[in-house]
Amino acid sequence: MRHFYTTLALALTTSISAPAFAQDNQVLNYNVLNIQAEASRKISNDEMTAVLYIEKTNKQPAQLSSEINQLMTQAVNTAKKYTQIKVETGSQSTYPIYDNDNRKVKEWRGRAEIRLESKDFKAASQLISELQQNFLTQSINFNVSDSQRKKVENELMIEASKNFQQRAKSLAQAWNKPSYQLINLNLNTNSYTNRAVPRMAMLKASSSDAMPEQEMASGESQITVNANGSIQLK
Repeated sequence: MRHFYTTLALALTTSISAPAFAQDNQVLNYNVLNIQAEASRKISNDEMTAVLYIEKTNKQPAQLSSEINQLMTQAVNTAKKYTQIKVETGSQSTYPIYDNDNRKVKEWRGRAEIRLESKDFKAASQLISELQQNFLTQSINFNVSDSQRKKVENELMIEASKNFQQRAKSLAQAWNKPSYQLINLNLNTNSYTNRAVPRMAMLKASSSDAMPEQEMASGESQITVNANGSIQLK
């Protein structure tokens, strides 16, 4: 589950003297209403991130490191065939495993991660299937890409602002006031992402021991913009 929050504040301010400021504060104490409105939209997650890892053990730390480095290099070279997938190597660690009395090192264990990011779910699924011959999948997550999020947030900010204005006009009419003045306005955006669970589908391959390909169901995220602020009825 992922949550994102951003805030945009708009305020009407003027530079005035102290007596005028006190008088202005008295004016603002009358006919002031606090209003809240929002705009929301569900959109499909268009980006996937996956983390895969390997864990190996060996009594010789140098051999262990060499084995892990070889597998990591092989994985990176395999991923290079998929130009639409961004590949990054993650954390890597090696630590001793002691015997029962914790006095003597029995063997060494090493772990290394590789991170994949792509908007092409089919290609990502194929690559994960290939890598799973040596790697295990730690996590697969789906979210809205930054470019798509910003586009939708900008559209929802306009929609939420219009909803705020419409609510302000309706309240002014309800109070038999011909108009209103905006005192301040805050626009807050947040999103909620449903975690989709990858499903396993049979991989069409000639090799009988090929790993099954994962069928990706990316799910949706809901992006909401809240508009809250104060108006003074005129």
